Amino acid sequence: MNVGETLKELWNTSGFANFTWQNVVMLLIAFVLLFLAIKKKFEPLLLVGIAFGILLTNLPVGNVSDSIFHADWWNGLSKVAMDAEGHINYGYILQNGGLLDILYIGVKTGVYPCLIFIGVGAMTDFEPLISNPKSLLLGAAAQGGIYIVFFFACLMGFNGGEAASISIIAGADGPTAIWLTKSLAPHLLAPIAVAAYSYMALIPLIQPPLMKALTTPKERIVMMKPTRPVTKREKILFPIIVTLLTCLVLPSVAPLLGCLMFGNLLRETGVTARLSDTASNALMNIVTLFLGISVGATAIGTTFLSLDTIKIIALGLAGFVFATICGLLLGKLLYVISRGKINPLIGSAGVSAVPMAARVSNQMGLKYNSSNYLLMHAMGPNVAGVIGSAVAAGFLMAVFSL
Repeated sequence: MNVGETLKELWNTSGFANFTWQNVVMLLIAFVLLFLAIKKKFEPLLLVGIAFGILLTNLPVGNVSDSIFHADWWNGLSKVAMDAEGHINYGYILQNGGLLDILYIGVKTGVYPCLIFIGVGAMTDFEPLISNPKSLLLGAAAQGGIYIVFFFACLMGFNGGEAASISIIAGADGPTAIWLTKSLAPHLLAPIAVAAYSYMALIPLIQPPLMKALTTPKERIVMMKPTRPVTKREKILFPIIVTLLTCLVLPSVAPLLGCLMFGNLLRETGVTARLSDTASNALMNIVTLFLGISVGATAIGTTFLSLDTIKIIALGLAGFVFATICGLLLGKLLYVISRGKINPLIGSAGVSAVPMAARVSNQMGLKYNSSNYLLMHAMGPNVAGVIGSAVAAGFLMAVFSL
């Protein structure tokens, strides 16, 4: 037995001997995301899973990686897991796939984002929006960032479906971005998901400078009157009416918006407390766990590290900036129209990162007036932004899936 040759063979078959620069960079990205999630507490419920998924699928150990996730099955490089018509053969994947292949089916079919929206609906109180319908205007205005980024993405060489998927990052809604991207640009799912959730976590850093730059001290100290009480009947009718109107006009939005309103109806009926509690806690946590690690698994170094990823990161940041600016500008207009009764700071909450964006508006108001509590007023545009981003995604899906 030649000990030297044996040791050499062991080294050559180990992961350490097969590291490439892509592996190193992707592992560093995973470590950075873990640091942001654990140390800085930036969206930890999702970033920890995404980071660990990146770590698992970028280890340079072929047999181990293949037993976890087969990226070539999903990106079309291998026809093994496809049927005769070129569609994904989910039966083959269930029989032969690795752990994350099976979990990823929930992303590819759009099940996870819809289930998360049931949980979001069960956790969300639409009372601020119902009591102040003008909030819908602020939520709609913030979606302007989506269409601005779509235009720039097209100029940067992306096709319609890719540009639509990238633009939805500006909506500050991770599940919606995943839901749209899995259909229109599945090959861009990893960078879009990482960008969407990373920037959502950075809202407390991105928005305040813009809010300060675009509003005056006089506007920032405006104290708004308490909103009117909302009856139980209004709360029950709201998700039903919104579902009927939006889904009849735009059927493609039914999966997302329907699940959001279903979750909210469970919350408001008063007779489905157990289901509402399950949706907002156990279901939400389980789906978030599966979603994070399976999305992270798609971030393979050979495809993730590209010029397109850099463009997506830049466009995502631009989207958050434009969305915030659009909301603030309409807030300033409403301030003028209302003769100083509406604080334009709540316009920045029109992005759909609930309730983080509303909290940022409230904190900025308190900074300049210690008795100025804007949270409930900001929640109106905030929940309107959730509806607005879902409607925008449904519109883009209808246009580019034809």
